[in-house]
Amino acid sequence: MADKIAVFPGSFDPFTLGHYSVVTRALPLFDTIIIAIGTNTAKNCFFNIDERIELIEGVFANNNKIKVQAYDGLTVDFCREVGATFMLRGIRTVTDFEYECAISQMNQFMQPGIESMFLLTTPDLSPVNSTIVRDILRYGGDVSQFVPAGMDIAGVLSRRKK
Repeated sequence: MADKIAVFPGSFDPFTLGHYSVVTRALPLFDTIIIAIGTNTAKNCFFNIDERIELIEGVFANNNKIKVQAYDGLTVDFCREVGATFMLRGIRTVTDFEYECAISQMNQFMQPGIESMFLLTTPDLSPVNSTIVRDILRYGGDVSQFVPAGMDIAGVLSRRKK
């Protein structure tokens, strides 16, 4: 029987408690979850790809069911490359659902056999999003209450100053 592999795609700049919640709640459903950091040229990223990989790997260092990889191009192509048959997505709002639904349907046209799995964000985390957390970081604010334990943002930022 083939492993159930899910890809959780996003820019994850930064990876938040909302993302963490989706991944940890999905763990019992899959053999492997690949947190796939995509290149989004429309976003002005705070962390580079290598920093995001390092930060997320630090959070899941003790979990061998989770892998972190960067990719470029279409997410459905990446899913096919890694043998994933599921795409994992978190939904915070009705607007998120409408957007994700349209993407899921387009993905079905391009790559039949990759199913989208949507998990609703827990109510306490629905206001947390990467854009707001990134803005707090840009202005030197403390984001520790919005990101998972084990994420060494301070360490990454201190290396930048050297």
